[in-house]
Amino acid sequence: MADKEKPLLIKRYASRRLYNTETSDYVTLEDISGFIRDGRDVQIVDLKSGDDLTRQYLLQIVAEHESRGESVLPINVLTDLVRSYTTQATSAVPQFLAASFEMFRESQSKWADSMSHMNPMMPKIPGLEAMQAQQEAFLKAMAGNMGKSWSGPEKEEPNGESEEDLAAIKKQLAELQQKLSKMDK
Repeated sequence: MADKEKPLLIKRYASRRLYNTETSDYVTLEDISGFIRDGRDVQIVDLKSGDDLTRQYLLQIVAEHESRGESVLPINVLTDLVRSYTTQATSAVPQFLAASFEMFRESQSKWADSMSHMNPMMPKIPGLEAMQAQQEAFLKAMAGNMGKSWSGPEKEEPNGESEEDLAAIKKQLAELQQKLSKMDK
């Protein structure tokens, strides 16, 4: 029986095929997406080098879903993500995303709890658990291990770009908090 607490180990062979070490069979990206939607963490490693490829594959899964019209990420968010790779805000973006998704998950949990307390006979909302699993996978793909390796704030740039970026992030966080507080009511 598989240990659901440990990440499911997927090995990538030189042929680019993905191998599920628990069930001893080959899997596709869609299978991996299903594991994640079911609440299972995965770790994908290159068999030969041992390199962790999880982030690369999670981003590929997100890209495939987006390209099929299953859009979760608005264009302005995608644009801001691309822009963040070229600005001094790069170090703040993962923490901002992690905090935002944590607040969103907490808000969802509170909402689901309040709904179940209002009517305990009410069936579970279809897709809520899958949506939470998708959000966690996205969070892991975007933030990776930044929390473990982040060493503190960067030095402020004299040109003022970092202040503008910080102001933009604060504004986005405030807007997100307002939306979440409206959902709680």
